[in-house]
Order: sequence, then structure tokens, then C-alpha cells
Amino acid sequence: MWSCAPLVLALMILATVEDLVVRGRRTPGRSRGPNWWKMAMAGEPNNLLPMSPGMLAIDPAVYANLRRKQRRLARENPGILVAVSKGANQAILECQWQFRNRRWNCSTKNFLRGKNLFGKIVDRGCRETAFIYAITSAAVTHSVARSCSEGSIESCTCDYSHQARGGPNPTGTAAGVRDWEWGGCSDNIGFGYKFSREFVDTGERGRTLREKMNLHNNEAGRAHVAAEMRQECKCHGMSGSCTVKTCWMKLPNFRVVGDNLKDRFDGASRVMVSNEGSLRGARGKKGKYNFQLKPYNPEHKPPGVKDLVYLEPSPMFCERNPKLGIAGTHGRQCNDTSIGVDGCDLMCCGRGYRTQEIVVVERCSCTFHWCCEVKCKLCRTKKTIHTCL
Repeated sequence: MWSCAPLVLALMILATVEDLVVRGRRTPGRSRGPNWWKMAMAGEPNNLLPMSPGMLAIDPAVYANLRRKQRRLARENPGILVAVSKGANQAILECQWQFRNRRWNCSTKNFLRGKNLFGKIVDRGCRETAFIYAITSAAVTHSVARSCSEGSIESCTCDYSHQARGGPNPTGTAAGVRDWEWGGCSDNIGFGYKFSREFVDTGERGRTLREKMNLHNNEAGRAHVAAEMRQECKCHGMSGSCTVKTCWMKLPNFRVVGDNLKDRFDGASRVMVSNEGSLRGARGKKGKYNFQLKPYNPEHKPPGVKDLVYLEPSPMFCERNPKLGIAGTHGRQCNDTSIGVDGCDLMCCGRGYRTQEIVVVERCSCTFHWCCEVKCKLCRTKKTIHTCL
């Protein structure tokens, strides 16, 4: 039943892709930020097509947002675009969580189905843009590495490279005897890291200061994922004893990566071009340009691999500015007891705030009834909320 279906569908996809690409070239202007960010839309059910039993493919319409090299990578790695789509959505959710109490809250509400994803803020080389590039690069690395170990990408599997190295010799054991051994299925961070670099960095050649900033922040996102890989073990033996212990490397929860990048956002480095290089300098290895980034403040240390870098101060984000894509903080909820960034004084930019009492209907007193139903009551509670004027 499925013998000819994948081939026919593949031919239809290629034909549709070529048509979309040609039409895309005729469209004047270029959307802000990398076009692959629009892969976030590809994860919606209507954009997933059945390729074979248990396998899904991305609707060909989303290929129009990819560059030639990215389309080639997708062809060479069947199933990879589903992982990229998951990563793009994961990045959006994490960004919005990390900035839920900030003036800029990483909103994509008005941009997801238009030209932009994160809006016009990515036109500016500020801290927020640095975080966006880092979190999206990290999410692709994380999602692809996890998908490899789950078997949903045909060109990669679990990472078995550790097993050839063996485990350490614990103190007090004879030479060559280990208290544990490599096994299981390690998440393939090597494949995820390499693919993210090739896919995400496409189009960023480092020819300008802004491109250099983007490349640095992309790499910082990947570095944070790799640095948080952790060893996980399982004991084997009679009655729960740990006669044999098998260990493997596991990806961190993505929230850990988001927390770390948020810390780097708060301590991001403003940079400029070093005197040792020039924006028009000769190209070095792998097509990169030889100028380097140095701190804007000469008293600060040079940015490290995991640091986020930016070029210009961030807007205030207080007032609505359609030209800059800023929604402002009018109507945003705030915490009247906090003196932090989520407090009403800072969130409302000194304009004041409105206090009102609302009635919230929630499920409560839930009980399980055999078999198999959960019944809940509806409870009404009064809550006091504060919104910026």
C-alpha cells in the first residue's frame, strides 16, 4: 500500500518547492531575521503530511522560507525539519517564559503569520536580539540531538562514541576494573551541534559587525547546550543491587539552558570592532572575516564563548512604537509588591497602574472515579490584578 506513496509524494514535494522558490524570488523585500524561524509554523497539524506508517513530513510550503543550503541539508537528513520545527517552537516558548515579567516579553502574537516572527526588534543589534539568536540556535541543537536518539531522523542515531572510551577506574579498585560502563543511548549532541551550525548559521558570513554578532550568539546558544550534558546511570543486579551500572550522556532540560542564557542576557557584553581587524579585511579560513569583537568599554574583559554580545542599547519598551515594532506596556499586568522588573513602578514606567478585582472560575476538588473518569467542581474565586495605565 505504501510502496509507491513515498516516491509520488516526494516528486510532488519537489515540484511544489521549486514553484514556491521561484515565486519567492519574485517577492520584493526580505523578512527580518532568518527566514528559517518561520519553521515554527510548520509544527502545526495542518502542516504535517504522512510519508509512511509512523513517519511525518513537513508541508512543502514551508520550504520557501529556507535557503538553498538549508534545503539540501533537509534532503540529506529525512525527518530533520520536524525536529527543527519543534526546536523553533521550543525557542519561542522558552523566550516568552524567561521574559514574561519584563517590559519586552518576546511576543510573537502579531508577527507569527506575517513577514516577521519576533518583529522589528531584530533589526536592532540590542540585547533582546542577542537572546533571540542564542535561544533559537540552542533549541535547534537540543531538538535535533534528542530526535537522533529517539530515532526520528534517518541519518543519525544514538551517540555510541563514549562506549569505546570506557569508564574511569574508581579509587580502591584494581587496574582495569570499573564500577560502571558506558551503555544505553546517549543523546547525539555531536550531530545536533554540527547540524545547528550548518543550518542556523547559513547566510551569516561574518562580513559585517552585525553578522559577527549573530554568529557569536548562535555559537553561545549551542555551547550552553553542550556544556549542560550530564551523565545518567542505571543499576542492574539482583534485588536492586548495583552489581553493574550502565551510564550514558543525556541532554539537559531545556529550561536549564534558557535560565543560563537569561543570566548571560543580564550580563551581556557590548562590543565593537577591534583595532586588529577591519570590516573590509581579508577573508580567513572557512570564508570568515578576520576582524574580532572587543568590549565597547576598554575596562571590560573580552566576551567568552558562552557570553552574549550586542552592539547598541535596548529601547525602553515603555511606549508603543509601530516603527520599531514595540507594543509598549500599557495594559500589562504587574506586581504591586515587587521592587524588581515585574513591579508596577518599573513595568509601568512611572505612569501608574489600575487595580481591579475579578472573578476567576477554576476547576477544583477533583476526584477520580473508577473507572476511568475525573470529576471536578467549578469554584469561583476573587483575584486582585494590577494593570499598567
